[in-house]
Amino acid sequence: MAGLYVHIPFCAKKCSYCDFHFSTRFGAYREEMILSIAKEIKQRRGEALNPLSSIYFGGGTPSLLTIEETSLLLKTIEEHYQRNKNIEVTLEVNPEDISKEKLKSWLNLGVNRLSIGLQSFKKEDLKWMNRGHTDKDALSCVSFAREVGFTNISVDLMYGLPGLSQEEWKNHIDLVLDSGITHISAYCLTVEKGTLLSNEIKKGNISVPEDDAIESQYNTLTSQLKNSGFEQYEVSNFAYNKLYSQHNSSYWKGVNYIGVGPSAHSFKEGYRRWNIANNPAYIRSLKMNCPYYEEEFLSQKDLWNELFLTGFRTRWGVLKGKISDLGGFTAEEASLLEGYIKNHKIKDLKEAYVLTDNGFLFADAIAQSFFRVQ
Repeated sequence: MAGLYVHIPFCAKKCSYCDFHFSTRFGAYREEMILSIAKEIKQRRGEALNPLSSIYFGGGTPSLLTIEETSLLLKTIEEHYQRNKNIEVTLEVNPEDISKEKLKSWLNLGVNRLSIGLQSFKKEDLKWMNRGHTDKDALSCVSFAREVGFTNISVDLMYGLPGLSQEEWKNHIDLVLDSGITHISAYCLTVEKGTLLSNEIKKGNISVPEDDAIESQYNTLTSQLKNSGFEQYEVSNFAYNKLYSQHNSSYWKGVNYIGVGPSAHSFKEGYRRWNIANNPAYIRSLKMNCPYYEEEFLSQKDLWNELFLTGFRTRWGVLKGKISDLGGFTAEEASLLEGYIKNHKIKDLKEAYVLTDNGFLFADAIAQSFFRVQ
């Protein structure tokens, strides 16, 4: 078992671009939710056949938890699961929730990796995003974390933002590099249906950049980080000194993991399950010992498609052994592969097919071209 994911469905406010599962009105059931998540953690201990190598608190906004709530969940995991000696324990945090007192407490609880949602250093961006922090918070929070003793710090950045110039984007990258972080997750803005951002674009109040501007920002990102010693080990993720996110890497490598909390997903080879994305229903179901999740067993076609979707996003690529286990390429797929190799989109390595730097830009489209629909 690679990891345990804990979904905390609380947020202080709703970001304009976000379609994750969370609630901004959770005061009335806050304690019940924490106890329900703790109960699910206990119930599912039998699924962890091997010691945990990672624990990841995501959301939502896990940094909204009190120290006592975070401690309760971590102690519940410690009591019911075996853990590797060098386990990675990640907490997603927002800059406005960071103080030296909280940082010290998180460190004392065993949290050894932070994932900080900076997104942007530009005031105008933070405003239309409806983020809860200021540009000053974004600049200071990483230095606070390092002063307290955190050595494994990841930050989130976004590009392809409305009105973000090439020079501003370059400056954002320089700022995080100067801060001494060890990991960067950089995502292109995606306009999700039903979000405030989507509605503002429909009204004509906000416009997103053209594809060529987004491609230019992506190329700036990869070039600057490579020149600074960061390795692009996944399309959107870059690590210094091989400090990959252990938990997220398990997703892309198809390794088993348990997800607890409302809307959390779990995976083991050939099987996937997901919890209901409804906070009151999740609490009620745990309280009454009723089913609170759906599940599916993956077909050979599903396994094939997922192998390419996840594998081509990483530096490890799609393993030839797994392709063989699923029956190998058809003649048409082999011809498609040969074309990508000739066009320098895919590299044929000893044990895997891996996207080139140029191919990474088209990772999803290349993966989908190998999908089997029947």
